[in-house]
Amino acid sequence: MTKIIESHQWFETIKHKDYLYVIRERLDEIDPRFDTTYTNLYIVLGSHSALLIDTGCGLFPLKPIINDLIDDKQLIVINTHSHFDHIGSNSEFDKVLIHKRERKLISKPRDLSFLKDSSKEVIKRYESKNYILPPVKEIQAVDDEEIIELGDLSIKIIHTPGHSPGCISLLTNKHELFTGDTAHYGAMYLTKATFPIILSSISKLLDMYKEFKDIEIYPSHEEFAVGKELLVQLSQGIQNIDNIWDTKTRDDFLGAWLLSDENFKYVIF
Repeated sequence: MTKIIESHQWFETIKHKDYLYVIRERLDEIDPRFDTTYTNLYIVLGSHSALLIDTGCGLFPLKPIINDLIDDKQLIVINTHSHFDHIGSNSEFDKVLIHKRERKLISKPRDLSFLKDSSKEVIKRYESKNYILPPVKEIQAVDDEEIIELGDLSIKIIHTPGHSPGCISLLTNKHELFTGDTAHYGAMYLTKATFPIILSSISKLLDMYKEFKDIEIYPSHEEFAVGKELLVQLSQGIQNIDNIWDTKTRDDFLGAWLLSDENFKYVIF
């Protein structure tokens, strides 16, 4: 018998601070071949507006979950980048912000047919949509160092390319740093050609600690509310990849090489 899952059962909602909610979904329950357990979405509540950071995988309705958290506040939605597990529910919202370099990538339907042979039963929800994610209605392009005002909270956009050309991170005036897929523990998806770019982005984030010592990091996958050590370990790990390159194995599903150290699994295209 197929187990019926409702939206409120699929999403795990965590009140982390009075103004910060974490909404988690299980990427490994969609397809374990991504070697990633959690996708983290975030709601930041200001005095007059709320910011939703990413819209997840699009398997279950997200907007009702968000509406319950923000009350009557104006909602702003932003994608940290354009990969499917970050834009899945974009079409539920009137407008989505994204870095200008990836605007076109969320303007068209997204084909998810590469998930058809997942071992997970829940994937049939995509089958009912012909494995197509519909695009967002309206897109607003953003750029490096723009500020999003939520009232008593403001959030600065930081362009941190490497994982993708338009990847962004977001820093609140209370020093929460949302790194998207630029930095997180677990499986890091990279290309060898962009190692200098991602290392430059990580260095850019590390430089912020010179001004603010109390920055907390909230990645889009796996552990959240981590510290500076994530960035230090990731930078060191990427710089060490050439030294462990002979340990690589091939992953045919991802079309990538896999390598690991004590903190990360590197998925190298």
